[in-house]
Amino acid sequence: MSKPQHGDRYIEGMATRRSVLGDAHVDRAEAAKTEFDIPFQELITEAAWSHVWSRPNITKRERSMITIALLAALRQDEEVAMHIRASVNTGATRDDIREALLHVAIYAGIPAANHAMKIARKTFDEMDAQAGKS
Repeated sequence: MSKPQHGDRYIEGMATRRSVLGDAHVDRAEAAKTEFDIPFQELITEAAWSHVWSRPNITKRERSMITIALLAALRQDEEVAMHIRASVNTGATRDDIREALLHVAIYAGIPAANHAMKIARKTFDEMDAQAGKS
């Protein structure tokens, strides 16, 4: 696999991605990259993590809450769980996440919010169990 050249947006995006998701998660994602998905990984690093998540207008905590609500409304289960785990790095609390999911219930529907609440509870239980092992 050839090593692509990266510009400022990619470098900024990767730094933000690591600050939100953590080095271990990003290292696993980077190790799993293939020739096929390198362009996609570069796109999300620059578009999501640099162009959006790195903007100064709102905090990472607020972005985390918005992201979790949007992913819950779209029923993107794995992404909801990933961003709930990332909340320890963004400052979004469990209360914040609950409030975001209450908005999902009203604006995107009870079934989507109910499903996301189940994912949140399971993810929090896993996080608590992991913290207990530390």
